Formats: sequence, structure tokens, C-alpha cells
Amino acid sequence: NSVWVSTDHDEIEKVAKQFGAQVHRRSPEVSQDSSTSLEAIREFLNHHHEVDIVGNIQATSPCLHPSDLVKVADLIQKEGFDSVFSVVRRHQFRWSEVKKGENKMTEPQNLNPAKRYRRQDWPGELYENGSFYFAKRHLIEKGYLQGGKMAYYEMRAEHSVDIDIDIDWPIAEQRVLSFGYFGKEPLKEVKLLVCSIDGCLTNGRIYVTEDQKEMVSYDYRDIVGIDLLKKRGIQVRLISERDCSKTLSAMQLGCVAKVSATNKLQVLEDWQKDMGLSWKEVAYLGNEESDVECLKTAGMSGVPADACAVAQKAAGYICKSSGGCGAVREFAEHIFLLLEKVNSARKQ
Repeated sequence: NSVWVSTDHDEIEKVAKQFGAQVHRRSPEVSQDSSTSLEAIREFLNHHHEVDIVGNIQATSPCLHPSDLVKVADLIQKEGFDSVFSVVRRHQFRWSEVKKGENKMTEPQNLNPAKRYRRQDWPGELYENGSFYFAKRHLIEKGYLQGGKMAYYEMRAEHSVDIDIDIDWPIAEQRVLSFGYFGKEPLKEVKLLVCSIDGCLTNGRIYVTEDQKEMVSYDYRDIVGIDLLKKRGIQVRLISERDCSKTLSAMQLGCVAKVSATNKLQVLEDWQKDMGLSWKEVAYLGNEESDVECLKTAGMSGVPADACAVAQKAAGYICKSSGGCGAVREFAEHIFLLLEKVNSARKQ
């Protein structure tokens, strides 16, 4: 009936409202590092007596699909369950832990080693995956997210992604591109990448010789990235607030460029209209405050690792590479992953 984001952060509130969610401002008491989701939900219910059922969706599970949530809501509203939570089926053999210094053997927990079967012939076990917890008000008020007449909802393995530690991020990114939900509108191929020159294609430094000639440095990996984009049929155009025509001529990239651009968004809009593209077909790589509106408008946006804070907040993807040190190539790889997602959806 309603979608809420619970937060104590101004920027998260702004983004939530941008995407059509309502916002519950958490109190400092339930915004501590040690605060639990349950505490935040109970506070929310204290302010919203009209709510009978809460579906708590975990932000660390980015492959969740709305079709699953509809089915879970039906389990509570139509089949009378008090709480429903998400699980995934795993085929993992468990053994008892032997602590260091203990003089004892490990024991099998869910298998007989004498009659060991192939994992693919075993139905497996159900594990909570933390994706969501649905519960009725009366349970939550008692301090439970699970209780009463309980049911689990088994999610497909490819949708079960849980981000706990840093190494989970690259796995999650790949899973989202392959199995994530991208809305009802069909995915579009990126057909244009617009890249800010200073601080993205270059490292932003300008070297001046004694005879007052300017020099900049760039990373050959980024030039390869531009060539790969072109080979995939993606146009690459460059933009800069300063007049760097001589630098571009020396680099011989063969890209359309706009220098001395006082309004980058207007240039981006002109290119988008001239090429007859939707915004979902446009990608933008920027790094400065002057790039923020372009980053927000383009269908896919990225910034180098050393981009300014406001640009990072506006971007959909933050590269691990810095400007002039492989960021363009890295963002190109990110675009190629999206293209794989588009092609996969077409085959399906």
C-alpha cells in the first residue's frame, strides 16, 4: 500500500523521494551502529497506526524482484500467515567445529560419510538469506519479526544475493546485471558515452613548459577502452569546460568533442536529441560539480575514484580507478556488462 525508506540521512531522504518513496526520519535512538532493524520498524509503527503489515526489505539484498514480494503479501493477506521470511536452498555439507587446542575429532552434521551422495542428488537445506521479513503488527509490537503462524518463501538461488563484506560487492554487481530487476520498461543498449576530458580522460593536471605550452598525461588503457566502445557501436564524445583543442588534436582520438562548454547539460541534451536517443541510451562519465546534472540525467553514470564528493553522490557507479589512470576503460567494462544483460534479456 505504501513504500517507505527509513533513514536519518538528508541525502538518502532526497534520493528516496526522487524515486517516489515516502520517508520516515529515524530518531537518534534507533540510528546507532548497534540499532536493529526491528527497533526502527517498531518506531515507525508508533507513528503509523494505520499500518497492519510490514514488509521489511533489506538493502543488502539487491536482486529482489517485486513479483516475489507480491506472492509473500498474498501469503499474509489471503492465506492467513502472521509472518513470512525469505530462504534459499543450499547444497552444503556441514561439519562440527573443532576449536584450536581441543583434542577431539570433527563430526558430520548433515551427511553420512559412509553413504556420501552427490550434492546434485540431494535436495539440500533451507537457509535464511536475509532478503526480507514480513510480519503483522501484533507480532512486531511484541518484539518479533518471526512468529505466530509462520511460513518461509523460497527464493531462486540467482536472486539470493547478500552483501555482508567487501568481497561480496563484485559478486553482487555481476548477479544484478545478470538477474536483477530493471523495471517494466525494456532495457536499452547504451549508444553514446560522453566523457569529461579533465579529470576523467586525463588526471586533471596541466603541465606548463617554459615556452608556455601546456601538456597533459593520459593512460593508454583508456584509449583502448574508447576503441573497444567504438567497435561495439557506441559513440564516444568528449566535453571540457576549457579550450583544450590542441591537446585533443595531439591525442588523435577521432571523437567528436565540445570544448569551452559553459553548460555541459545543454551540450548533452543537444547531442541526445540530434542522435535521436532516449536517456537510457546515454552514459556519462564526469568528476566535477559541473558534471552533476549530467550524471543525474544520463541513463548510466559514473565517476573516477578521485571525483569530488557531490559528483560521487550523483553517480550510479564509482570506479576503482582514478581519473587519467584507467577510469574510462573501467567504465567501458561496466557498460559492456550492461550490454550482456540486454542481450540476455532478448534471448529470454
